[in-house]
Amino acid sequence: MHAASIENVNSPVLPEGGDVYSSGVSWGAVIGGAFVAAALSLILLALGAGFGLSAVSPWSNVGASAGAIGTAAIVWLILTEAIASAMGGYLAGRLRTRWRSIHTDEVHFRDTANGFLVWAVAVVVTVAFLASGAVSMVGGAPGDVAATANSTEGYFVDRLFRSDHPTTSDGDPMLRPEAARIFENAVLEDQSAPGDSAYLAQLVSAKTGLTLADAQRRVADTIAAARQSEDDARKATAHALLWIFIALLIGAFCASFAATIGGRQRDHVPAV
Repeated sequence: MHAASIENVNSPVLPEGGDVYSSGVSWGAVIGGAFVAAALSLILLALGAGFGLSAVSPWSNVGASAGAIGTAAIVWLILTEAIASAMGGYLAGRLRTRWRSIHTDEVHFRDTANGFLVWAVAVVVTVAFLASGAVSMVGGAPGDVAATANSTEGYFVDRLFRSDHPTTSDGDPMLRPEAARIFENAVLEDQSAPGDSAYLAQLVSAKTGLTLADAQRRVADTIAAARQSEDDARKATAHALLWIFIALLIGAFCASFAATIGGRQRDHVPAV
């Protein structure tokens, strides 16, 4: 008699109302929680951006340093993802359909899965919103986008032709575009072609009045500085993407765990 009672407690309850065969995903609760999580993410991101802009200054040695701003941005991103995902997952757990004839382990799995779906849908919605906003801001100015993309390269090319006796006009209007193309190819290659470097040094020497040896050193130093700038940008991007991955992973866990909490509280509420 006692063994039968234990077996009955630990075994799935047979369906009376068909709950075992019903869908394990409460899409209404999932979508509602996802939109709440996405909206809360945007609100917190806007708040963090406002604090960040308040802390920086266009003047050097004024305001917070770039390192402090970067660290604060990473911490805020993780907090934003954790708070927004946990809120969305909790709401999905509280609002989901109550499964009356499902074993406790299955209920726990379904709540976890629903919370994970809340996080996934919220990420897609947030990324779509941010991407559409970025496209709308830059869609009408392709020339400005191209100019921004080439600004770094243009800076280094201008640096090549600096002179102690600057002139107001270039003798050859094709001088800088040609040098820019050679310079871009030299930066992308591990080792620039000797002919390209020699020709670029000749152009710099003719424009600036430097000796050929000094022009060659300037070309080599400028190419090295440009490569270092590209490498720094690559490392910064990789660092940011790694922290975004960690933040999203924490958000997925928070949404899944919060959904189980909301689901347990939902099931313990007595019917009115």
